[in-house]
Amino acid sequence: MPSLKHIRRRISSVKSTQKITRAMKMVAAAKLRKAQETVERFRSYANATASMLAEIAADGGGEEHPLLERRPVKSALILVVSSDRGLCGGFNTNLNRMVFDRVREETPRPALAIVGKKAAAYFGRRDAEISEIFADVYSEPGYAVAAKIARRLIARYTSGEVDRIDLAYNEMLSIASQKPTIRPLLPIEMPSADGDGGGASGTYLFEPEGEQLLAKILPMSVEVAVCRALLESIAAEHAARMAAMDAATTNAQDMIEHLTLVYNRARQSAITSELMDIVGGAEALD
Repeated sequence: MPSLKHIRRRISSVKSTQKITRAMKMVAAAKLRKAQETVERFRSYANATASMLAEIAADGGGEEHPLLERRPVKSALILVVSSDRGLCGGFNTNLNRMVFDRVREETPRPALAIVGKKAAAYFGRRDAEISEIFADVYSEPGYAVAAKIARRLIARYTSGEVDRIDLAYNEMLSIASQKPTIRPLLPIEMPSADGDGGGASGTYLFEPEGEQLLAKILPMSVEVAVCRALLESIAAEHAARMAAMDAATTNAQDMIEHLTLVYNRARQSAITSELMDIVGGAEALD
């Protein structure tokens, strides 16, 4: 059985860890509220962009735009949006495994463009082609950074370097649920005239004409999709970290209670042993 001193040290160590996990949970909760508000506001903006594309599609514009061009897939790319930090449960692991399964299953095997140190470390140890790593994205996350990434992807697509680009990230469904998701990014899928957002066709007059408008809106829609993925991933990361730290705090409390019980039993055993020695010594003197 461990000594009383050793058990006291373990209890003290677990209590210190519990203080850290409780503080990290509180910090994650505070950041989550702000990130969640940002995501909800940006979703409205993204939905408005999709609605505008639907209206232009209903008006019959944009069939020949380069970002709409579909061609045989000889090379593909997946933009993986992970995090820079850990201690957030299966947030990164689930996404990375899903992407790696996709890489192994598809022919030709997609290359990877990576956001986040965790995905870079994961795929760097595996049989996956990393074509590009976007560094320091989370130092100042926002539309400007997302637009820079999107312009780089657009350039690779329009040049013919890649024939299809998908976007992989963690979508935040709720505080308790984050879903790893892979969605097509390029070529852009224009909504059909009778699809979502197309029901109000004919209610808008476009100035300039649809073709000129698409030259601005289509690249912007790619930027919006990348920015939304970044914001969703940030909010989902905070939610996952809050849940992970809450579980760690609870587990630490359970361990403290167990170690306290072990300590009391060991202490009682030591006291009983000393009393028996005293009684035995007294009887020997008699």
